[in-house]
Amino acid sequence: MKFFRLLFLAAFFFVSCARTPNLFGPTPRPPTPRPPTVTREPSPVPRATARVVEETPTVDSVTATAPAETIWISPAVPSALAARAQALGLTPAPDSASAAYRLEAYPAGEIRWFYALVAPFPTVTDNVSLAEIQSAWQGGRGGPLDSTGATPLAGIPLRMSAATAQAFQSIWGEPAPGSVMIEADGELLDSAWRSRPAWAIIPFEEIQPKWKVLSVDGQSPIWKDFDEAAYPLKISFTLSPASAFDLPVTNRESSRLTTVVLTGVTALVRLTAVTMNVKGILYPGEEVRAVLREADIAHVSNEIPFYGGCPNPDPQERKLIFCSPPRYMELLTDIGTDVVELTGNHFADYGEKAMFETLELYRANNLPYYGGGEDLLDARKPLLIERNGMKIAFLGCNYPDRGRFPTASESRPGAAPCDFDFMSANITDLRAQGYMVIVTFQYTESDSMVPFEPQVGDFRRMSDAGAIIISGSQAHMPQTMEFYNDSFIHYGLGNLFFDQVSGSGAVSPKQREFLDRHVFYDGRYLGVELLTYLLEDYSRPRAMTPGERLKFLLEYFKWSGW
Repeated sequence: MKFFRLLFLAAFFFVSCARTPNLFGPTPRPPTPRPPTVTREPSPVPRATARVVEETPTVDSVTATAPAETIWISPAVPSALAARAQALGLTPAPDSASAAYRLEAYPAGEIRWFYALVAPFPTVTDNVSLAEIQSAWQGGRGGPLDSTGATPLAGIPLRMSAATAQAFQSIWGEPAPGSVMIEADGELLDSAWRSRPAWAIIPFEEIQPKWKVLSVDGQSPIWKDFDEAAYPLKISFTLSPASAFDLPVTNRESSRLTTVVLTGVTALVRLTAVTMNVKGILYPGEEVRAVLREADIAHVSNEIPFYGGCPNPDPQERKLIFCSPPRYMELLTDIGTDVVELTGNHFADYGEKAMFETLELYRANNLPYYGGGEDLLDARKPLLIERNGMKIAFLGCNYPDRGRFPTASESRPGAAPCDFDFMSANITDLRAQGYMVIVTFQYTESDSMVPFEPQVGDFRRMSDAGAIIISGSQAHMPQTMEFYNDSFIHYGLGNLFFDQVSGSGAVSPKQREFLDRHVFYDGRYLGVELLTYLLEDYSRPRAMTPGERLKFLLEYFKWSGW
């Protein structure tokens, strides 16, 4: 009996010393360290091209070490994230309870997914509040009135996919009946355009050019200064129990966002030059400086040569023969110009000496140019730039204007003459190399907001060849825009810096101007933001007031056929 008592005590002691089971679930996994960004030395590029910076983007991920058998993916998980989870090779589980792993919405999850409030592109509302969105979700009137005296979301259902609705239900609760319209994946955009006005919430990765992205509480995911912490349209997801399978931790990396701002006519002459001499060389750019400097690539189409022998500006110049003193270059560098277009009609106004001096001045200031050059070969070279992993190419030309303005030849400097067969072949080749191609024109000028038929045909031809953006740099008066194929075409942006200001006090159509901010992300073109300005004091654009912007956009959307 004593032997059996000793055997029992030994067995009890052995069991007591075994590992105590974890009653509180798996131990949280420490965050995976971010891998360092890897950069390579710039590749050599031809003369007249910009610096090429190649960057290998990094993607944070939840990394794993052990395989699992089954996974349950919540209906709230966006399709892009769900696809990555399905690619792990795990067997789908029929429900959450039976799954070894679960991917689902969780307030403190390690995966952050950003969403955007969008509307069909010809929408004039720019910003709404989170309170307005939540009011619409709850079946209310959409919140307080906006600056136009309307309640943007009032009485209009929010369109979204079933997954997006499930995701926001996890943080906002169940929507009121009729406040949300569920659309199948791939049908949201066309449905919204047919039902304007319309509003939708989509994951960031589903943004495309025909959507307008609205800011929410003053924050937009397509802005460079986006504040992730302050932005309300985001959902957290988690893969549990803690594991280390390869899943992205976000759908928006700031380092992958690239912006290009295109502008219209710059001519630092006549009354613009007089004003600069009186009020300072930097005066014209004071209101646009921040926007242009923030852009990854800021474009200026300077039509005028810089020339050391340039006479004093004549406010009444009748011969339309122009030049600018070299010291005016300070304005272009101060506003953050990254590329200069040389397709303008007046580049050759003071002859070869002034053109060579201009090109040397651009090189001295590290300002790459395109659309013009020392000879025909130089003028035709595409300008190749890499930013944040995006490969962007600029091409430009001067449309033959009845021989009035000389262009470059094999032995003469000047603007590149338009050769549409040559440009089409060049565009096709650049697209094959992975470049997003931007084509800008100095086309025949007209005082009309509507382009004429040959202009439409030539711009569309560049789209047919593969250009993603086609923009008119010639228009002193803004012209209409359209989506054609997969391209955005803006037939004319208007002036940037020029003296075409009405002296009567009434606003001239030539005082209104667009700055187009184009947004690229991770190898894709997301679309354009239309920035609107009014030219004042014969030199200086200022941001339009809300009322001015509303009237301007309504007019141009109407004439654009929207």
